[in-house]
Amino acid sequence: MPRLDPDTGIGGGSSRFPATRHSIVAGAGSPDPELRARAFGTLVTAYWKPVYKYARIRWRLSNEDAKDLTQAFFARALEKHFFAAFDPARARFRTFLRTCLDRFAANAHRHRSRIKRGGDTAPVPLDFESAEGELREHPVAAEGDLEEMFEREWARGLFSRALEDLRARCAKAGRPARSALFERYDVEGAEAARRPTYEDLAREFGLPVTQVTNELAAARREFRRSVLELLRNETASEEEFRLEVRSILGVGGP
Repeated sequence: MPRLDPDTGIGGGSSRFPATRHSIVAGAGSPDPELRARAFGTLVTAYWKPVYKYARIRWRLSNEDAKDLTQAFFARALEKHFFAAFDPARARFRTFLRTCLDRFAANAHRHRSRIKRGGDTAPVPLDFESAEGELREHPVAAEGDLEEMFEREWARGLFSRALEDLRARCAKAGRPARSALFERYDVEGAEAARRPTYEDLAREFGLPVTQVTNELAAARREFRRSVLELLRNETASEEEFRLEVRSILGVGGP
């Protein structure tokens, strides 16, 4: 994940918030089936990977059983309008979703019912192999804090989607080097034993150091913008949005 600290400036700088938009959380509880299905697909994209990994660790499920549970949970949630009962005044949506998941899994276990393979499926295709690969690369202890793990995996997914958005924005603007520099310095560099210097990047990309500085600054602004837009779209209230921004980016508000 990108490093969100004062060195990068991703979480700093402007404290302006994006304009309010209709939340997909509200859309997922809409009585309009078309709107509900569209919003639900976006929520599945945001949450399926934390759900899958949580299922693998929390209930010690096999790869295949965790796949089945994840698919069936989202399919049933859409069918039975699970998320229509969400009250943003009582909890964050992420906490509510995990509570729904716990109940769904406990009920299946209590009745000794195994989700039929190839039966209920989530409304969007899910790349379980990538999730399994991440679990192998970053194993999670079964006795660890599962709530913290769920939060961390959600944040990892949020940053991954923001990074994809940054790549698309930069490609459309004809500046692919901008996102590539960001990935080399703020994503890969944050995990490397030795982080490249701006001079290293200038030699690697054949650019002046001043341009590397400017491109990284612009990329961080774009990345932060993408994170804020995703958070705005995936939270159910202004208060929840601001809490998530403080938690993820470490800024105090507008």
